[in-house]
Parts: sequence; C-alpha cells; structure tokens
Amino acid sequence: MATTLAALFAGWDLHQQRIVQMIAPLTPEQLLLRSAPDMWHVSILAAHVIGTRAFWFHEIMREGPPEMAGWSGLDDIDESARTVERLVQGLDETWAMIGAVLARCTADDLDATFERVYPTHTRLFTRQSLLLRVLTHDAHHGGEISQILGMHGVMGMDW
Repeated sequence: MATTLAALFAGWDLHQQRIVQMIAPLTPEQLLLRSAPDMWHVSILAAHVIGTRAFWFHEIMREGPPEMAGWSGLDDIDESARTVERLVQGLDETWAMIGAVLARCTADDLDATFERVYPTHTRLFTRQSLLLRVLTHDAHHGGEISQILGMHGVMGMDW
C-alpha cells in the first residue's frame, strides 16, 4: 500500500492544533489586537486562514461537503460574526477537510491538476502546488497571529 500524503505532510496537523490552542482562549478584545493600526487584527487573520483553506480545497479542488463553501470569504464579513467559537469551528472543519485529503491521497495524486478560472484566463494548479500554498499560508499567518499576541503580552503559539 502506498504511503499517504498524511505521512509526507506530517506536522501540519500539529501546527493546526497549535493555532486552535492559541485562538481558543482569546477574549473578544484580544481578537481585535493588531501589530499596527493599518494591519489586520487577529480575528481577520484567523478568518483568512479558514477562508483560504476553504477556497483552495473546496472551491478549486472540490473537496469537502457542500457546507464547506460557507467558510470561504469569512475574512470579508463583519467582525461580530467572528467569535472565538466560530473561528475554532472554522479551523477544525477546514482542517478535517484537509486531513481527509492527506489521508486519502498518495504521492501519485500530487500531479492531479485543478483549474482556477479568472475573468481573462484559466490557470492550472497541481495538487502539490496547492498543498504547499495552503501549508505555507497556514504557517505564515499562524506565526503572524502569534507575533501579534506576543507584542501585546498574550501567549502566542506554543512552539
């Protein structure tokens, strides 16, 4: 039996757990912390992680149940809709979708292609490129959230 992508991407699940552990205890006020007045606050960044996962995995790769579409664009909605509970739910549900892909697919599936249609052209992405895109996006914004919290004396990610 071929090795699944879960083995090849081992550690991403731990990063997911650490993001959730970092977000879950935050107060509504802490969700609004930011590094500078013109930068996104923690709530938007967490919602952006969720929305990006839903966009690339659900809308482009057609993974997950139809309800997953509700997580796309979470970073575009009013802050009052982004409670800690909703953010944790979004992180968990989008991770379940990602985890299912990693558990099902093998290295042989990395070359599968997916189309993204733009107004002026269509672009093809491989599964490998999309996995790396979302993994690095998670790491980048997870670290950014951790740094913002640390700047304000709040415990960030437990590395």
